[in-house]
Amino acid sequence: MSKVALITGGSRGIGLGIAQALAQDGFDLAINGVRAEEGVQETLDALRATGRRVVYCQGSIASADDRARIIQTAYDAFGQINVLVNNAGIAPRQRLDLLETTPESYRELLETNLEGPFFLTQAIAQRMAAARQADDAFQGTIIFVTSISATVASINRGEYCISKAGLAMTSSLFAVRMAEYGIPVYEVRPGVIATDMTSKVQGKYDELFSNGLALQPRWGTPTDVGKAVAALSRGDFPYSTGQVILVDGGMLVDRL
Repeated sequence: MSKVALITGGSRGIGLGIAQALAQDGFDLAINGVRAEEGVQETLDALRATGRRVVYCQGSIASADDRARIIQTAYDAFGQINVLVNNAGIAPRQRLDLLETTPESYRELLETNLEGPFFLTQAIAQRMAAARQADDAFQGTIIFVTSISATVASINRGEYCISKAGLAMTSSLFAVRMAEYGIPVYEVRPGVIATDMTSKVQGKYDELFSNGLALQPRWGTPTDVGKAVAALSRGDFPYSTGQVILVDGGMLVDRL
């Protein structure tokens, strides 16, 4: 029986890079996104062309009702989830200075980027724990895709940084809680990745990279992140639960 991965935000950007990498590794896929299925049909068909089974779980992880429907759709289709990849997230609608950030933007970011993944993980972790107790051969893994913004302060999108810092702690908490069931939990922390979200600031980061922002002088790609998630999902790091995997081109290496 093939392993199954649920990837939130899996129809575009980093999430799609992860989905492609896991499909190549033989995982069946439950792809979550907020767009209607017709809007992602081409992407789903391309993933199915790899020979893997793919189901689309439409909904916003910020909504409790949608989270329940996402989970039910995945389990109805496959009967199990072996890997949960918490990737979905949003940027502020406006990049406002810290002194101008609005309560509305703060709530929206925290509900989508932190509260949603927390309670989605809680629900699936319960099922994974039960599956492991019923069958010791069951293999489960939980992965949180955060950002270097978990530790790097950006004062024109403070609510985003706060949400990612909270998600980093969420990863640690679940690593501790799930250890008794032998279910590892990891955090993958990307740097500057070329996606729709970062396309609006391409010029800024092109210049920063040319001036030595990272040791590897290029943008990261969804494929870079996908390869890291695939390695964790395969079990290539069996003695490293709770660890943070940086995919940032060496940006955060301390230098003189």
